Amino acid sequence: MRKLSLSLLPLLVFLAPVGAKLSRLRARAVAPVAAAAATEADEATAREVRQRIARAKQLLEARKVEPAPDEVALAVEDTDGGQIHVVTLPKATLLQQGASAQVVSSLGETLEVSVVRPNYVNTALRVSDAAGRELTPLVVEYPRTEGKKVKEIAYYTSAHPALNAPALTRDGGAYIRQTLDAAAADLRARGEKIDPSVVEVAARLCVVEHTDHKRFTNEDHASIFREIETLYALNAGDTYRYSVSTAGAGGMIQMIPKTYAGIRANHPGAGLEADFVSGMQNHANATRAMLLYIQDTWNDLARRDQIK
Repeated sequence: MRKLSLSLLPLLVFLAPVGAKLSRLRARAVAPVAAAAATEADEATAREVRQRIARAKQLLEARKVEPAPDEVALAVEDTDGGQIHVVTLPKATLLQQGASAQVVSSLGETLEVSVVRPNYVNTALRVSDAAGRELTPLVVEYPRTEGKKVKEIAYYTSAHPALNAPALTRDGGAYIRQTLDAAAADLRARGEKIDPSVVEVAARLCVVEHTDHKRFTNEDHASIFREIETLYALNAGDTYRYSVSTAGAGGMIQMIPKTYAGIRANHPGAGLEADFVSGMQNHANATRAMLLYIQDTWNDLARRDQIK
């Protein structure tokens, strides 16, 4: 037996790497299957999130109530039973940092609504019941006013942690890229040359422009970027539609009126909308303006001797 063992040793030494390689191959074969299963489960979660949001919006729209200009309505979900509550609160409360209010929901429960980060339709909220259980805010119904009259009813979903899903982050990134690719193709068809690198820069700016600088200083950067991309997935064409900075920059691309007017003047054949507000609210139009602006800047820099 001893001789046999010794004679087998070289063979075992020779076969050991083969065995290890086979193990790695088996692991590699299993990994795609596991990844596919995880992706499928993640996409199912994303579909479920969208369905829940759609039900919440339908519930808000179906109410036989004329929205008051100084109130907002929230559709929040009871995570235990999947029931959706509707609550109303003053718009001023929604826009006040650290504010909280106790309200009675449409299902007769007393809920506490707390403002985490006020930001108009994109205000981050926490909602809990009398037992301290968290509910999930799904949709806000926000009356946009002109003077004292309701001009438009905005429906929006903020990025609550309970709505996070990797598939939604991917979908949001894909939405940005598809919108930019379509804008670039439209401009090329109109005779405007858009470098592929410009599209790459624009895709990043569509996220960076909406990054809260204070949060960026104190929170995980990747989480903030994922949150922004999730917003694009959940709100699509309405994402950042109502966003206006203190400098007057508007919409998805955060461009100011003077810059937009200059782009329209320099590119009369680009088909950009004349009205700044509607032009910024329209993602297809806004991204065309963004690509033209970056391309013009790129071309100007390339002509400078300091850059060459």
